[in-house]
Amino acid sequence: MSGRRRVLAGRVVARLLRLLGASWRLRTEGVAPSATRSLGATWHGGLLPVAYRFRDCGIAVAVSRSRDGDFAAAVLEGLGYPDPPRGSSSQGGAVALRALLNRQHAGDTIGIVTDGPRGPARVSKPGIIGLARLGSASIVPIGVAARPALRIGSWDRLLLPLPFAAVAFHFGAPITVARDSDAESVERARQALDRALGESTKRASDSLARRRMA
Repeated sequence: MSGRRRVLAGRVVARLLRLLGASWRLRTEGVAPSATRSLGATWHGGLLPVAYRFRDCGIAVAVSRSRDGDFAAAVLEGLGYPDPPRGSSSQGGAVALRALLNRQHAGDTIGIVTDGPRGPARVSKPGIIGLARLGSASIVPIGVAARPALRIGSWDRLLLPLPFAAVAFHFGAPITVARDSDAESVERARQALDRALGESTKRASDSLARRRMA
């Protein structure tokens, strides 16, 4: 598929996601990231409902420079994420990091898909820890669950809530990273983030189960 077709396909998917998401019943627990000094963090598997939840909020989200990234950038732009910085852990990461820091200093909220773009699933890369450290920002873990929903058979088991699904979001307690953190401290913070994301995902799922039983 040519670059232009990938962009057009991304715009179509954004429109379809807006239509689909309009039928979802959204539920939230916790405090969503909304300030300059906060970073929203989620795993790649929850990208679609999270992207819909924060549509048209002007949030900055980095996208890889790959051909798949062209498609993802078009989807995000169609959902109201302006001019996504391009770069990832595998290519152009330093450029994306500088762009995100600039956007943060300009007052934008930042969103990070922590285990992208190639996985392994549910294992965060250290980039978000570096961004939090350099920008003196806190990380807000975002867990998501949906029922009924499909899991697309990709590496990340992408979550696709079906029409009229109940979609629950859980925003965990903010995680802070000291600016003078050494490599060992950064790794501990990365592991703590993955534990927090797992807990937030479980709590979002439990929320749906409780409401179903009520």
